[in-house]
Amino acid sequence: MFLDDFHTVTDDRLCITAEQASRFAKCIAGDYNPIHDPDARRFCVPGDLLFALVMARFGLAQRMTFHFKGMVGDSVPLCFAQHGDTVSVTDHHGKVYLEVERGGDITHDAGVIEAFTRRYVAFSGRNFPHYLKPLMEEQGVMFNPQRPLVIYDSMGFSLSRLDVAEAGVAFTGATLDVIGKRGDALLQFQMTDADTVIGHGSKKLVVSGLREYDPPVMDAFVEQFMSLKAHSATTG
Repeated sequence: MFLDDFHTVTDDRLCITAEQASRFAKCIAGDYNPIHDPDARRFCVPGDLLFALVMARFGLAQRMTFHFKGMVGDSVPLCFAQHGDTVSVTDHHGKVYLEVERGGDITHDAGVIEAFTRRYVAFSGRNFPHYLKPLMEEQGVMFNPQRPLVIYDSMGFSLSRLDVAEAGVAFTGATLDVIGKRGDALLQFQMTDADTVIGHGSKKLVVSGLREYDPPVMDAFVEQFMSLKAHSATTG
C-alpha cells in the first residue's frame, strides 16, 4: 500500500504526523503549499491525503463529492466511518473534517484505485502557480505573499465507467469569483482512457487575504516558490 508511509493506525484511530503529511504533499502530490510545511504556523494535513485514504479504505465510486469541513492538524486521531452512501472523517470529539457523498458502482481494485489517486493528486498539486496565478492576474488580485492561504473547499467527479487501469486527468478550465478579500476558485478537469473522455470533475479552493495584484511581488514569490520546489525535488 503506497499510503502506508503517510499515516499510522492505533486502536482504530488513524494519525498523520506533520512530517508524514508534508512528505505526501511534496513527494506524491508535488504540492508545495506552505501550510503543509511541518513548522507552518497554520499547518494542516493536505486534503488530497484525506482523499487518498478515503479511496483506499472505501473504494472508488462512479460519483463522489468531497466536502472539506476543517483543517486537520498534526497527529490528530481520526475516525474514518461509512454510513450508507456517505463517508465521514471525524476526531474523537466528533468534529467533522471531511464528508464524502458517493453514488453508482464502486470498485475496490487496489491497482485501479492507486493509479486514479496518483493521477488526480498529481493534477491537484499543480494549483499554484499553474492555475491560480493566471486567475489572480486576470482578476487583479493576489494573496498576501507573507502569509499565503489557499484552502481546499470541495471536489467532485463523475465517471461513466470504472474498468480503467490508468485514467488520465487533465485541466479543462477555471474561474475565480472575488468577494472582498476572499476568492473562490473553481478548477475543472476531465478523466480520460486513452483518447476517450470517461468523466468530468471540479475542485473548489478558497483564497484568503486578497489584495491588489502587484506583478513584481508576485513574480518574485513565484520565482522563490519554484526555486524551493526544485531544491526540495533534488534533495528530497
